[in-house]
Amino acid sequence: MAEVREAARWYGERGLELDVAFLDEVASVLAEVRASPARYPKIDADLRKAPLRRFPYVILYRAEAEEIVVVACCHGRRDPQEWRTRL
Repeated sequence: MAEVREAARWYGERGLELDVAFLDEVASVLAEVRASPARYPKIDADLRKAPLRRFPYVILYRAEAEEIVVVACCHGRRDPQEWRTRL
């Protein structure tokens, strides 16, 4: 996903292996979503929001019958309407 790569690149430029920490946290939250899709709150009819703990990002996803569809991974302080164009 381009958003995740861009954020990891940005964190990588800041040093301290923040890019690796960011990618690890994204992977961890996605594993939690796969294990328990209903764990995170709905923000729309079928859309859920899973926040990252250490970074100001959220993963927006839909839990469908056989798969999890990630709609966006976006910065929590940016325009929340930006991702709605993907629905």
